[in-house]
Parts: sequence; C-alpha cells; structure tokens
Amino acid sequence: MSKELDPKDVELFLLDNLDFFESRESLVGELKFKHSSASAASILERQVKKLREEHKNLMDLLSSFMKTASTNEDLFNKSKDLTLEILDSATKQEIINVVESSFSNDFKVDKCSFEFYKNNEIQEIENITGLSFHKGAIHCGSFSSEKMNVLFKDESIQSMVVAVVVIKNEIGLLKIGSFDRAKYLGDEDTTFIQYIRDILEVKLTK
Repeated sequence: MSKELDPKDVELFLLDNLDFFESRESLVGELKFKHSSASAASILERQVKKLREEHKNLMDLLSSFMKTASTNEDLFNKSKDLTLEILDSATKQEIINVVESSFSNDFKVDKCSFEFYKNNEIQEIENITGLSFHKGAIHCGSFSSEKMNVLFKDESIQSMVVAVVVIKNEIGLLKIGSFDRAKYLGDEDTTFIQYIRDILEVKLTK
C-alpha cells in the first residue's frame, strides 16, 4: 500500500527544486489555481508582480545613478570654471571677487567671504574664537554663535567651513557659511575646499 504524501513534504520538495516544472510543461498545464479576488494570486500573477517590482527597483537604481552622475558632472564643470577664472585673474581683489561670486551664484552657498588679515588681526580672532588659523588649517562644523558672529558678522549663520590661505605677510580666510546647522557637520565638503585653497595659494604667491 502506497504511503499518502504530506502536502508539506511536497511544498518543501518544490522549494528545494525550483526548476522542477521547467521540464514538465504538460504538468503545469494541468495545474489548477484560484483566481477570485479573495484568493491568493496565481503563480503567473506572482511572477508578473515580482518582475514589476524588480523592474521598478532597477529603474530607481538607474535614476539614482544618473542623478549622481549629473551632479558630479555639474560640480566638475563649476570647479573647472572657477579654477580657470582664478588663474586668469590679474589682481588679488579680482580673485576675491571671482571666488565670492562663484560660491554664492554657482555653488549656491548661503554666504561666502574671502578676506585677508595681518598676523596681529589673526591672533585677535584666534584669541576670541579659540580656533587656530595656521597654514593648512580647515575648520568645519557648527560652532557657537559668538564664533560664527566674529567670523561672518551674521547671526543667521549656523554652520561653516573655513580654510586658511597663507600668502607672504597676510593670511586669508575663505569662509563659507550656511543657515542650516547640519549642513557642514561632516568633513565631506573639505576636499573640494582644500583643492580651491591650494589653487589660491599657488596663484596668490606668484
């Protein structure tokens, strides 16, 4: 007498052998499924739904990739234009104007200023803010309103990136501020600023 199969055993077998029906098309044709709205979806309906979800995920991923690529290309082009404008500038004041205009209009930062100080002026700012503005220094993040006000003269600035540009007997501070307290909390924005800082130092020390 043959042993009656347990449906659970059949289910487990099919789960372990997902290609079972590939070579048994005639059997697939004999299978019966419920199609009422209250019943579970048929295998075909489930496959179509799965394919649609995979297609949507793929399109979302592709869209994200294209958006990132477009953003990177836009940043590259703006950086190139700023670099060329800096190198083409004839005077220090012209460089200051180019930098402030580019960051404000092209990179859409809330506030940008590029100012130069004598050593004694920098020491005074260091004493008030507790920040060191030595060669190569970059400060990034959200600081006290007192420090922000000293550097930007603007109480609405909530976070900042400040890069030190050293030339001869002056020290320049490239200051970029945001109204968003969380805008410059990480150091991901400093690589680009370092790049611009290095170009400015090379150009201004010639």
